[in-house]
Order: sequence, then structure tokens, then C-alpha cells
Amino acid sequence: MAHYTKDWRVPTMLVTPSLILVGLIVVFPIAFTVYISLTNMNIYHWNNFELQGFQNYIRAFSTLDGGFIEAFLRTVLWTLINLILQYFIALGVGLMLNTPRLRFQGLYRTIFMIPWAVPGYISALIWRNGLFNFRYGLLNKILVRLGLEPIQWLSQDFNAFIAVLIVNLWLALPFMILVVLGGLQSIDKEYYESAQIDGANLLTQIQHITVPLLRPVLVPAMTITAFVTFKQFDIVYLMTQQMGSKTGADIHMVITYAFENAFVTNNYGFSSALSVIIFVMIILMTVGSEVVQRRFKTGGEV
Repeated sequence: MAHYTKDWRVPTMLVTPSLILVGLIVVFPIAFTVYISLTNMNIYHWNNFELQGFQNYIRAFSTLDGGFIEAFLRTVLWTLINLILQYFIALGVGLMLNTPRLRFQGLYRTIFMIPWAVPGYISALIWRNGLFNFRYGLLNKILVRLGLEPIQWLSQDFNAFIAVLIVNLWLALPFMILVVLGGLQSIDKEYYESAQIDGANLLTQIQHITVPLLRPVLVPAMTITAFVTFKQFDIVYLMTQQMGSKTGADIHMVITYAFENAFVTNNYGFSSALSVIIFVMIILMTVGSEVVQRRFKTGGEV
């Protein structure tokens, strides 16, 4: 019995410091955020805030226009469009780069990987000031040369959404292209040779050979992309919401909406409630992605 107790105490003593550290870094901030979300803490009630139940959560889901629900729906649309475009563009580029007789493959791959070499902050500023600027941007200069009217890329909601979408695709595509290219190179060429003998055209080969065999690598990659895109902050913020240089467009995502309520309007109780809601959403997405990946691994249909 003494030997058993000794064996039990030693591992516990070794693990306890890590558990305490995790509690301080992870558990306590989450618990404190949940607590603050139930209060009216803001810049006017910093030290004398009071509990008000679920009022912040009710407020989040009761404002349809210009509130959290609008930001959430825009975020869902943003995520879906990014996933669809990244999938098809990466698949097309990957198929092109995987062509056996394509010359300068190494050069093309390097060019497509360039966005990864540039910090996201720098990329956003280059796109914002160098390409999408109304007066001096390259895109509007090209439009004027063609006799067309310049476009207010970042001042109108729809145009700003398209502009931010382009920048995000430019930054995110290298990862998806790399995944697709690696998956394509792992596919046995005998499958395609057999399909050609049977008279299958290129589209049929892609549909029945390429896509199914890419699924084991694409599903995890798409899952990662979905998480990263859903909680995208820096590109949207730097392009349209940065303090001191707002463009006029209101294309809040859930993260930027929570950020604005926390650090611009200083409504800490409400922003904490938004953070808790986003946290729960990400947990649900995680559970859903695990279910999807398990079904794919077991060969089930989704």
C-alpha cells in the first residue's frame, strides 16, 4: 500500500506545477471573462460594476442590424467564400504545377509561395495603400487609363468586402496550394494511366481519381483554413478598421466587432459576452470537424 501511495504521489507532484500554470494562463482568464460577461463593466463602471445576468448575451442576439448577428452572418459568408475559392484555385494551380512536362516548375512554385515570405501586416498595407487607394492606387490608375471611373474600394461595404477577400486569398493560397501539390505528388501515376487506357478524359480523372485521393490531406487542410478564416482579424482590421485610418466601410467580422466593443467603446462586459459566444462557436466547430474527419477516415459519407 505504501509503495502504491509513493508511486501515486511522485507523478502528482511532477504534474501539479504544470496544472497550476495551465490554470493561471488558460482556466482563470476564461472563467474571469465569463464572469465579466455577466456584468455591466465599462469605462464608466470600471471599479463599481454590477452583475446583470445574461443581459449582454440577450443584447448580442437581439440586435439584427449592425450588431453581432450581422457580423456573425458576414463571418459565415466570408468563411464559406474563402473555403470554396481556395479549394478550386488551389486545385487548379496544383494540377498545373504538377504537369510532368511543365518548364520552370521551381520558379512557379517560388512565385506562388512569395505571399508567405511577406508579413501579413506589410501585405495588408501594400494592398491598401498601393493597390486599393482611391487616388493613388494602381488598380484605379489602370481603370482611369482605360477610360473607366475609379472605384472606392475601401469606402463602400461591398467593395471593401471584395478587396479584403482578395487580400486574404493572396495570403492564404500558398498553404492550400502546397497541401494540394504534396497530395498530387503522392498519387500513384498508374491510376491515371489505367484511366487513360479506359478512355477517361481529364475531367473524369480529376473527379474520380484526383479529388477522392486528395481527400485525406484536403479535409484537415480545409478544417484548419476554416478555423483561421472564421477568426480572421488582422486583414479586416488593417484594411478597413484601423484606428486613425478608418476607410468608412463597415464590414465587421465577429472578432473585429468584439475588439471594437472592448478597445474602442470600452464596453468590457458586452465584449466579454461576445468573446464567450465566439469561444463556444469555435468549440462547436472543433467538435463538428472531428466528426467530419472521422467519417472520412472510416469511409462514411458526409
